[in-house]
Amino acid sequence: MNLFILRHAIAMERGVEFQGADADRPLSPKGRKKMVKIARAMKALELSFDLILSSPFTRARETAELAARELSLESVLEYSSHLESGGDPAKLVADLSARVPAPENILLVGHEPQLSHLISVLLSGEGSMEIAFKKGGLCKLEVATLRFARCAALHWLLTPNQLASLAD
Repeated sequence: MNLFILRHAIAMERGVEFQGADADRPLSPKGRKKMVKIARAMKALELSFDLILSSPFTRARETAELAARELSLESVLEYSSHLESGGDPAKLVADLSARVPAPENILLVGHEPQLSHLISVLLSGEGSMEIAFKKGGLCKLEVATLRFARCAALHWLLTPNQLASLAD
């Protein structure tokens, strides 16, 4: 299984640009523009997914929708509360492991620090690795048997600027 993990793109700043609830905070115009480039880079890398699973929070949902639209994969986009800010990564892994048939290529879209914690657990068995995971960054893990423990190998972790440069 290939597990791709995408941190949501740049969102409007809480309390400055956006006054509503954190869950409703949308992408900023800059974040939306950069995410379109990132999605084009994903297409240039010939990435395809059997499942795109996103946090339902607005900024993650918009990030996932932009990627799905660019890759013509709107039909495989779903949402999970386990990817919300404060969600439970162990339950996320359990839900993914229970899918039959198991998806081969999965894109997860969510928030920090949950995504870095998930990556850390899957790589080391512990959630304590320091991972610099920027907004719009994309990670690829290869997993033999998915479980909430050490089970993955890191193939790459790309910054949003590296991704955007692939779309130029």
